[in-house]
Parts: sequence; structure tokens; C-alpha cells
Amino acid sequence: MKRILIAATVFAFSLPFSARALDNSAMVKVTPLQKTSNSWDGKAVVYPAGQAEVTTLMVELAAGGETGWHEHPVPSFAYVLEGTLEVRRQTGETKIVHTGEMLAEVVNTPHNGRALDGKPVKLLVLYTGSAGGKLSVPHPEMNVAPVAGQ
Repeated sequence: MKRILIAATVFAFSLPFSARALDNSAMVKVTPLQKTSNSWDGKAVVYPAGQAEVTTLMVELAAGGETGWHEHPVPSFAYVLEGTLEVRRQTGETKIVHTGEMLAEVVNTPHNGRALDGKPVKLLVLYTGSAGGKLSVPHPEMNVAPVAGQ
């Protein structure tokens, strides 16, 4: 069942919303999840040059877990399969994403993801990079002990 869900999600991501091969019918239900030209911070999504390489990862955070500060040099898009995720930029700006919601991740901008509500988070993340390129760059120098109450 998980493989079917993942395959269906990846397939859905590959369909342009304006030129879908599938439309709603008695046998097929099409639910647009996201259509955007910008990441959640408002910056334009720009694809890298070179041979395209799409990578899809399942990312799981334990209850209360964090990704650690990092940035993505390529556009990436996350679908929340389970849990609630808080994404925080260095500026303090946050974005909360719940089960069933999409996030167009920030590009070349340090950020940290954190599982909220004492529950784990499971993400399906699609990276649109170029062959052999990095998907994520860690920023361990930005990781500090959490402030009480946060």
C-alpha cells in the first residue's frame, strides 16, 4: 500500500496542473495539491542548469525532532504524510504545515524543521536538481540549544 501511495504521489507531482493527462471522472479523482511559482518565503522557484535529476525521499522526524539548520541549493517540495511540521528561517519567520499539506521549500536560505505536537512527522520530499548535485547543505554552526518554552 505504501508503494502505491508513493508511486501515485510521485506521478501526481509529475503532472502539470494546466495540462493533466487525467481529469476527474467516475474512476479517477484528481486533487491539486499545489501550484506555485514561489517558495514559501515568496522567492521565485528557479530550476538549476544542467542535466535534470529528480530525487524523491521519505524524511521522518521523531516526535520533537529537528532537521538541524540546513539549506537546499535546488527547489524542493514536501508533502506532509503525517504530523505537523514547523519550518523556521534565520529571521524567525515560521511556516506551519499539517498532514495533507504541501510546502514549496526555501532555496539557498538556511532553515530548520521541527516536529510539533509531540508527534513524529513523515514527509515525502521531491528535489528538482541537476545530476550529481547536492540536495541539502548542513549549517551545524547555527544549531544551538533550544530556548525554554519553544
